[in-house]
Amino acid sequence: MQNPITIALSKGRIFEETVPLLQKAGIEILDNPETSRKLILNTNNKNTRVIILRPTDVPTYVQYGAADFGIAGKDVLMQHGEMGLYQPLDLEIAQCKMMVAVKKGVDYQKVSSIGSRLRVATKYPDIAKKHFAKKGVHVDIIKLYGSMELAPLVGLSDAIVDIVSTGNTLQANNLVPVEFIMDISSRLIVNKASLRLKYQTIQPIIDAFSSL
Repeated sequence: MQNPITIALSKGRIFEETVPLLQKAGIEILDNPETSRKLILNTNNKNTRVIILRPTDVPTYVQYGAADFGIAGKDVLMQHGEMGLYQPLDLEIAQCKMMVAVKKGVDYQKVSSIGSRLRVATKYPDIAKKHFAKKGVHVDIIKLYGSMELAPLVGLSDAIVDIVSTGNTLQANNLVPVEFIMDISSRLIVNKASLRLKYQTIQPIIDAFSSL
């Protein structure tokens, strides 16, 4: 009998771009998380289920074995840490960039010169600290969980560090991206114990993803 497996995903781009990958691995998700309130979704395989989580919770569920594998962005994984996670593949989906952004008209080169001090609003404090430390810039990190673009507009911060896809949200809020930090894409993450105990079930899925 096949070992049952649980796949952790988040709504939005990652879910949408993962569906075709799972289909090519023979897994069809039977419920739509955008129209269903269900957090556990059925698939065409009675031994395979998908759970819907916040993006930041996906690595935690995989790390502790509540999910056997999942898909999470590089940004989330860097903030979470990599303990207990095997990352066999960069799936190159949900691609975007981590950027510094400021209000239009701000002389970023001047305010971010060596020895200066900035207030930076972000969901990614560790990434922001490391970036500015390399530049020799002192930062006061303001941890936010959403509506990042609002912070510079009301004087809460001098800059933000956030994920940028099209840049439309920044533009609509009178902000401009001024510094590239890193490229972001989503990775397949696997619980190490699950891979060992359910190898015959999980490895073929990894192989299917690898061949795409």
